[in-house]
Amino acid sequence: MLNRRMAFINLSTASYEIEPVPEEMRRSFLGGRGINMHLLSRFYSTHVDPFSPGNPLLFGAGMLTGTLSFGSRVNISARSPESDHLGDSSMGGDFGAEMVYSGFSHLLFQGRSDAPVYVFLKDNRIEFRDARHLWGLDTLETQKQIRSELGDSRVQVACIGQAGEKRVRFASVRTGRKSAAGRTGMGAVMGSKNLKAVAVRGTQDLQVADPQGLLEYYGDAQKKLVETKWAKALGRQGTPLLFKFANAMGFLSYCNHQYTSVGEKGRALEAEALEAYSTGMLSCFGCPVHCRHRFSIEEGPYAGLSGEGPEYASIGSLGPKIGNLDLQTVIHSTELCNLYGLDTISTGSYIAWAMELFQRGIIDRKITGIPLEWGDSKIVPEIVRRIAHRQGIGDVLAEGYRAADAFGGSSLDYLPAVKRFPLEMTDERLPKSFALGMATSTRGACHMRSRPSIDVLGLPEEVLKKIYGGPVSNQLTSYEGKARMVWWHELHNAVTDSLGFCRFLTVFSSPHAPQYEDFSRWIRLNTGLSLTPEGLRIAGERIYTLERVMLAGDGLSREDDTLPRRYFDEPVGEGPAMGSVIDAKEFQNMLDEYYRLHGWSRQGIPTKKMLVKLGIG
Repeated sequence: MLNRRMAFINLSTASYEIEPVPEEMRRSFLGGRGINMHLLSRFYSTHVDPFSPGNPLLFGAGMLTGTLSFGSRVNISARSPESDHLGDSSMGGDFGAEMVYSGFSHLLFQGRSDAPVYVFLKDNRIEFRDARHLWGLDTLETQKQIRSELGDSRVQVACIGQAGEKRVRFASVRTGRKSAAGRTGMGAVMGSKNLKAVAVRGTQDLQVADPQGLLEYYGDAQKKLVETKWAKALGRQGTPLLFKFANAMGFLSYCNHQYTSVGEKGRALEAEALEAYSTGMLSCFGCPVHCRHRFSIEEGPYAGLSGEGPEYASIGSLGPKIGNLDLQTVIHSTELCNLYGLDTISTGSYIAWAMELFQRGIIDRKITGIPLEWGDSKIVPEIVRRIAHRQGIGDVLAEGYRAADAFGGSSLDYLPAVKRFPLEMTDERLPKSFALGMATSTRGACHMRSRPSIDVLGLPEEVLKKIYGGPVSNQLTSYEGKARMVWWHELHNAVTDSLGFCRFLTVFSSPHAPQYEDFSRWIRLNTGLSLTPEGLRIAGERIYTLERVMLAGDGLSREDDTLPRRYFDEPVGEGPAMGSVIDAKEFQNMLDEYYRLHGWSRQGIPTKKMLVKLGIG
């Protein structure tokens, strides 16, 4: 397991260098997101434009990706063209494991190819291949073409579609039918480098420290996981099961956060409604929980459409957030985003922004070309198409928050965002821990950096204290202890991303899921490395603090760890969360506690003492 290597690939010169991953780098940053951040920090600078050849693009497989564990994920990182700050996105499927079997666990791309190219990795070899014939193809056709010309149906491909080619600032990287590194615009970075795809195929063995011990431990861990209520529910309904809870509790975004619930009308988008189109459930590589729907539409305007998904985030973003309660349109629009290579969350967020501006008369058809009315399901696929091809209003929206240059300065008041990155499919005025996590995330508004989803369970406070190491209120609306929750999950999620674990198989959603003790044992059995649970926690702090250092270099500090004006000034007006709002004083108190737990200054800047302690001084 310690025989993994990394490749430094220069697209400008079609050359590369291969190095082993040093053991000390493994111990300090583990893999995946952690090593990506370590490498990215060497190049990260406010003077580097995200679309310039000097912006490195990193692919990093988790430390346990491809092994007998619950890990199969890969992180893709660069400076984000969407926020102009830290960009990082995690992707599941089979690509990460195949990349490891090809002989490489980390790739760092620099420069820019003169013409479209794709890079092929196979059994320790790297090839540069002409991709001019692939330019203009969608993500699914690109994968088919590459497999065909390589003569191997088992080749795994991570690629961009038309959106990435045209540098839509929230373009995604796609693999398989629906797996995506969606957020922060990593597909646009690939497009700026003329990198159409990365194809991988490998037969390399992985050295395992204790094969028999690993087999026995994996069997026990798998049995424990699949017997939990959460895993059983996830295997039946997938992530769409979360929609019902968000709607019932009142933290759904409806019409761009003007409302937080759709009431009984929400049944049209619940997991039970999706079952009518589901033809089976699938999993990512090596995962015992099959949470991915495969769908087929037999009747209606989209008859004949088939694919995978949609996930809860896509349903919320291309559904209620834009006032759309038609499930078939949500499925169709999600599939278009997958084919074009667009992040569904940002796509829905920017459409919702434009719709509220249209509602308020801030923009009109002179700018939009078409009426942007809430709930008009007929126009949603058309707007998605226009964004991907940068046509008309789509060309404006493709610029993300920079569309304010066309919409007018006051328009930003209606773009719910954190650090120039749009909020997602949920509204955090009710759950205070979610709100703090959104405000402090190192990649802008993001539920995957720290969201303590188990906060909604109302677990006994003695259970919460055992998990988090200090007092935490079990009331979703309370501010008490929520800074500790967010801090704990930031560290834990940094570790799981660096190991390649799926967020849904961790304490993100279930108190019975694997924690540091389990990770420590998995690492020892796979690699032979002895990393204690406390050592892993410190590694998580090291990774997250390093990300914060990069943001501090961009000039971000306490004043940027905030929430949209609407969260502080507009209490929820109706529904189950009626009256919910973020108290500004309580929020600042949470920030104070959050910074103290991290060992940062009151301005949210990592101190020299903390940097030295973590070994990144």
